[in-house]
Amino acid sequence: MSRSPSPAPTHEPAHVLRGSVPGGRRGVLLSRIDARVTPYLFVAPFFVLFAVFGLFPLLYTAWISLHDWNLIDGDQGFVGLANYTALFADPDFYNALFNTASIFVVSTVPQLLAALGIAALLNRPLRAGTVWRAGVLLPNVVSVVAVALVFAQLFGRDFGMINWILGLFGLDPVDWEGQRWSSHLAVTTMVIWRWTGYNALLYLAAMRNVPRELYEAAALDGASRWRSFWSITVPGIRPTIIFTVVVSTIGGLQLFAEPQLFDSTGTAGVGGNDRQFQTLTMYLYEKGFGLFDAGYAAAIAWVLFVMCLLSAVANFVLVRRIRGGS
Repeated sequence: MSRSPSPAPTHEPAHVLRGSVPGGRRGVLLSRIDARVTPYLFVAPFFVLFAVFGLFPLLYTAWISLHDWNLIDGDQGFVGLANYTALFADPDFYNALFNTASIFVVSTVPQLLAALGIAALLNRPLRAGTVWRAGVLLPNVVSVVAVALVFAQLFGRDFGMINWILGLFGLDPVDWEGQRWSSHLAVTTMVIWRWTGYNALLYLAAMRNVPRELYEAAALDGASRWRSFWSITVPGIRPTIIFTVVVSTIGGLQLFAEPQLFDSTGTAGVGGNDRQFQTLTMYLYEKGFGLFDAGYAAAIAWVLFVMCLLSAVANFVLVRRIRGGS
């Protein structure tokens, strides 16, 4: 009966045989800390930038709104909610709010409807489709200053092309800047021209995700293309439609460059001789940088922020209901 060979003698150190490696516990501890802390370090730059450039200015604006704060002389004392009380009793604030809502409604409804139609056309097989898709985005790429200056010339009272075209039909020239309805229409035209193509591309991207099988089934059932569009396409991109409505609402509340550059009075943020197209952001600009009343301007900014926040909450609620009902 053969005897099994005895194990060869080992020359490893005693602490290795006992399973203890120098620094082993420290290495395990560092590994655990690394696994837990490293992900936060990766996302920390966003929160740092948000705190510096987002949260701090927001809170500091709220602090200024509670003070009688002059842009040149600085803090003149704590006044509490006096700026907000004065704001909600100010007829110029409600005039600016009405103008903002009017321009938003008149520009957003046709803009989104036109964007839907353009997206439906681009969703069909087209020659040089990429060129067409890039072309509809071109107005959004052009500087808003250039857009406003060109349209201000088009809607000029004396030498504008729009009045020249009206004259060809025997119509009297319109002082586009001098009246509320005409100034709103001119500013609305700028907004529609600039943002329709952008929204059309958003709708087009959403339409590409609608299952083609639904269209094939509708075609087998004899549904027309128009019927398929309203029964399949529009319900399929409802979240995107809601998103564009809310984003357009926030953008409409913050509308500034187009009406400001359309104003030829040369006064900061007034919006015409009779404030006929002064928006909320123009009113904020007038108070803050025209009259140097930073406390009052900060109160306007916070009211505007609350309006934008409510729009975002409405978007969240509507999307949840749509997903819950689907």
